[in-house]
Amino acid sequence: MKTSPTLLDKLAFDRVRDALAERAATRLGMERAGELAPLPEAGRAQVRLDRADAIAQDGELPLGGIEDVRPLLEQAREGRMLEGRELLSVAFTLEGAERLRRDVASRERPVLTELAQAMGSFEGWLRRVREQLDADGEVKDGATPKLREIRRRLRPLRGRIRAKMEKLLDTYADSVQDPLVTLRRDRYVIPVRASAQGRVPGIALDTSDSGRTVFVEPQSVVAMNNELALLEFEERDEVRRVLLELGRAVADHPEVAPTLDVIARLDLANATVRLAEDWGLVRAVAPAAPDGTPASAREVRLHRARHPLIAGCVANDLVLDEDHRLLVVTGPNAGGKTVLLKTLGLAVAMAQSGLPVAAGEPADPPRLPWFDGVLADIGDEQSIEASLSTYAGHLVNLGRIVREAGPDTLVLIDELGSGTDPDEGAALSQAILERVLGSGASGLITTHLAPLKVFASDADGVRNAAMRFDVDALRPTFELIVGQPGRSYALAIAERLGLGDAVLRRAAEVLGPEGERLERLLATLEAQRASWAEAQAEAEAAEARAREEAETLRGEIERLRGREDDLMAEAAQRAERELQAAVQRATRLARTARAEEGAGRSQAIQEIQALRAQARRTAGRERSSGPREGPRDAGRRERKAEEPPALRPGVPVHVASYDAEGEIAELRGDTAMVQLGLLRVEAPLSELRPLKPKKASGGGASLASTFATRPPEELNIRGERVEEGIEKVRDFVHEAHALKSASVRILHGKGTGALRDAVRAYLRDEKRVERFEDAVPYEGGHGVTVAHLRR
Repeated sequence: MKTSPTLLDKLAFDRVRDALAERAATRLGMERAGELAPLPEAGRAQVRLDRADAIAQDGELPLGGIEDVRPLLEQAREGRMLEGRELLSVAFTLEGAERLRRDVASRERPVLTELAQAMGSFEGWLRRVREQLDADGEVKDGATPKLREIRRRLRPLRGRIRAKMEKLLDTYADSVQDPLVTLRRDRYVIPVRASAQGRVPGIALDTSDSGRTVFVEPQSVVAMNNELALLEFEERDEVRRVLLELGRAVADHPEVAPTLDVIARLDLANATVRLAEDWGLVRAVAPAAPDGTPASAREVRLHRARHPLIAGCVANDLVLDEDHRLLVVTGPNAGGKTVLLKTLGLAVAMAQSGLPVAAGEPADPPRLPWFDGVLADIGDEQSIEASLSTYAGHLVNLGRIVREAGPDTLVLIDELGSGTDPDEGAALSQAILERVLGSGASGLITTHLAPLKVFASDADGVRNAAMRFDVDALRPTFELIVGQPGRSYALAIAERLGLGDAVLRRAAEVLGPEGERLERLLATLEAQRASWAEAQAEAEAAEARAREEAETLRGEIERLRGREDDLMAEAAQRAERELQAAVQRATRLARTARAEEGAGRSQAIQEIQALRAQARRTAGRERSSGPREGPRDAGRRERKAEEPPALRPGVPVHVASYDAEGEIAELRGDTAMVQLGLLRVEAPLSELRPLKPKKASGGGASLASTFATRPPEELNIRGERVEEGIEKVRDFVHEAHALKSASVRILHGKGTGALRDAVRAYLRDEKRVERFEDAVPYEGGHGVTVAHLRR
């Protein structure tokens, strides 16, 4: 369709683009939505609509997890090394593309599968990523033989250095600040008191913030540290080589660009479905006769058309056909004439861009022909730079309309004849309408000029219409009345506002008898039409009441049928409350066991054990001697037993936004970290659906499993404030000691070291702790403290 960016701006088409982009799932789709414009061929628009229809019938496409990786690919093409996590982003996007391709293929919709055939296969590259990178983006030991050999030598070397350092800690125990081995500048060191630095031969590599501790690399381990550094250099170079090769391989893949283009097109179709659902849009169809045969190619039939960008917009019926190709709409200012005109223009622009329109319903879809162009004069065309007045600007547009109008064009003219002398403006406007009518164009024209109302009543191919105005309420109703011209309501409004009888009589004299008779005739027609509309509304209300009563009866029947299920649900809720009460009691007892000493703690632990034993006995009785039940009860019990578990670490779940299954690794408030094959992703809890548990032989009762928990082994306080973190560590250590744990791990991170120092200060004074130390480097190093508890 031939149109101008200026016209699309006046029709607010950019807001439609923005709304479509907001509903896209990927940045690729957002960009494609921002570029949306009317298409030059009807076939291309139909293909876009066909794709949206196919998606609407089968459900939305799985587009979750697909990112815009084009900047990363461009960096790789320029020779830059992509980090492991960046490569994983590319890998997950290509996995998402593969998942999308399989989903499209399973739908067996030719309009989608033909498009998806342009998507490439990246299984070979993805296999390399899985073989060479772990879930965190780190290069695996077995990525290359050379890297395997380097790391094979690194591990025992680190062990020898650590063993040597442990001996040195014992040797210089009087000079050591803390009995631990740590790292500074990637070299193993021991913390020595600043006052005793001279007693430990070695190289000072760093000091603490307070200056009271010097981190010394003992002379006896310098050679081993040097050997370690050289091996680490070799490891770094080999890792860099692996990452560079992976980046270049995917950047140079010839099918990446076509795949991303297909994703953008599919995302645009998916966003179209969402927009149609949110705005109530319906696909427009080509005009057809009642028997289904092709009708006039120029027929426009929009039932209940409304402007989609105006909240609460009043819907109107718009019809343009061979008998009435032009519609002349008149009425008071601010009555909705311009909105009606823009509604038609926007509907045509959306339909010819491959979008459904705000009109009709699926059973009665809107009918729109294909227009080769839209010619319009809307709004103020004043231009100071071009020395054009408002009226001159209108004449420039009207001249173009007269020259270019034809059978395949739509003409939209707002306020025809305004801005100049009414008599001359009316004469010129009528001449323009005659030329437009003679060209075979279809169109909608708004005006205030009375001579154009007469012309529309007498000329073939033109129809009058009016925007209704409520004189009693002094406000427009925005309802279109087809078949009669509109009134200006100037005298009627003046009378309602009490302008004065003398002024009104003089105005009527100036208007003349012909004008007064026309106003009275229009008023009579409006009254008759209002009476018919009221009768129709009463009939429709009666029909609606009958339907509502029938729906109420159906609902009552369903309620009675569902009563039995409601009773079973109440029983299940009572059982749940009893279970929660038992859990709360166990929690209080565990807290008592942690907080109290001696006999109080022993008694609490005994009560917890008794509660667990009671739960196991109850579960056993339920399995062996449960009440007899019929087939319906057994089915209900079996369904309940197969209900998915609650969300917690280790539970398998389905992630909706990625359309993938994985296992919860960690809960973080309203989100969770989920392991999806190669990658770990963060997803809102609202998108997680627990999967049904697998059947296991001899499964115990839920109450028994609730209390059959393992002793705590690890606490993560990374990111906590010192005071809150120490409070959690205290409770954690007390509970672990009460439950006879031999050792625990406390994850505090490296950071500034303040949290780690506070944790170790507490552990040093805690009588339940026998000793503590850093975790081994490959299990956290000095970011994790391992505490051994007293028996």
